[in-house]
Amino acid sequence: MNTTDNIAVTFYQNLGKLFYAIAASDKIVRKSEYESLKQIVKSKWLAVDDITDEFGVDAAFQIEIVFDWMDYETPNADTCFKEFQTFYEEHKSRFNTEIKTLIWETANAIAGAFSGKNKSELMMLGRLKLIFEN
Repeated sequence: MNTTDNIAVTFYQNLGKLFYAIAASDKIVRKSEYESLKQIVKSKWLAVDDITDEFGVDAAFQIEIVFDWMDYETPNADTCFKEFQTFYEEHKSRFNTEIKTLIWETANAIAGAFSGKNKSELMMLGRLKLIFEN
């Protein structure tokens, strides 16, 4: 695995942190939020590129793996969001318009997966929108 592939895997891992932060912003990750994420990873994220991880698996699955790990470890949602934000600021060139749109669609789907979006999810989405606009 070369350095470019390594950054791509880290990219997907940070997306997992972001999507976990959205789901966990209200202190609870619901099954419907995780199911929504899994469906979007399979239907959209797998087609983004053909980068694989060290095990030869499509790197986009790192989104699910990290999300699941975060749900198990239950870190603070804000901390996960800030880790994504730091990665974003250090690697802005990886985030073209198409990727930002897909991230936004995924984040919205997760936030709306259980009884619509609540206040904490809306605030997290607002923070995401702000970093994408700057």
